[in-house]
Amino acid sequence: MKLQKYRPLIFFLFLFLSCNSEKSNVPVVGFVDAFEDATISQARTGFTDALKKNGFGQDRKNIKIEYRNAQGDIPTLTQIVNYFVSQKVDLLATCTTLATITAIQKTKTIPVFAMISPTPERMNVISSTGKAPANLFGAVEELAYIDTSFSIIPKLLKPKGAKLVIGMIYNQSEPQSADAMNRIKSLADKLNITLIALPLNSSADAQLVTKSLLSQNIDAFFANPDNTVFASFETILKSCNQAGVPIFTSEAGLVQRGAVAAFGADIYQWGYQAGEQAARYLKTHKTEGLKPEMVKIRKRVYNPAAAKKYNITIPSNFEAVK
Repeated sequence: MKLQKYRPLIFFLFLFLSCNSEKSNVPVVGFVDAFEDATISQARTGFTDALKKNGFGQDRKNIKIEYRNAQGDIPTLTQIVNYFVSQKVDLLATCTTLATITAIQKTKTIPVFAMISPTPERMNVISSTGKAPANLFGAVEELAYIDTSFSIIPKLLKPKGAKLVIGMIYNQSEPQSADAMNRIKSLADKLNITLIALPLNSSADAQLVTKSLLSQNIDAFFANPDNTVFASFETILKSCNQAGVPIFTSEAGLVQRGAVAAFGADIYQWGYQAGEQAARYLKTHKTEGLKPEMVKIRKRVYNPAAAKKYNITIPSNFEAVK
């Protein structure tokens, strides 16, 4: 009689435990975004689209994607990664350099699929034996493409004075930003360009530093591949437009937001490429054959409105952004 009385409770308890058991079998992706940005967010869309194309979707209830954004705050970023590691997620998807570096510092076992990040060498995460972290995968970028991006400027602009003067800002705390600045400085010397590069540490300083550059009579602004530049691009754009100074960049997404032209990676495709690798891992639960691979899709793009504003003729091999 007593057993009969508690039978409904036993049934619901069994159902609850069964559901929890089923949920525990669903792989969990911890997606870590370092900061909020309209261009960078395209990588997350590309990543999830690649998973969907390979059969993994939250609507199908065969994967769970937990998304966290640090909003540019490093302590918050560390807390996010520590949480995902403590939860033993099946894999980490990291968007931008700081997120990737933090992840590979915090775990050596959970696979990390990076996007919007430079090569392991540029992130300074190579071991003493010259190897990248064994759990690092995804799509990364080198700095060679910046040469093409920067070299576009003297082909499209006529200097106000005897020599073309280009300004840029860079974040000293970001390895790829400082490396890019040094690379551009060397290239500027070869192209007989005067480069004025000013450091900044946060997007809050962007307006002040940009106006300082503009006061030095620059012919163009080069938007460095830098998370701080991404986060404060609208502020930079407004100041440059008011001063009549065009912006060039190595990031195709910034052209859509108002820069004149770029040769660089398609951010959506960058995320998609990392997502394809993640899907391979989810299907096999093996990392054999996976490694950090170079971004495959780069584009020469231009912004028709910006080009018209500055009366710049764009070569025919550039694609107009919509």
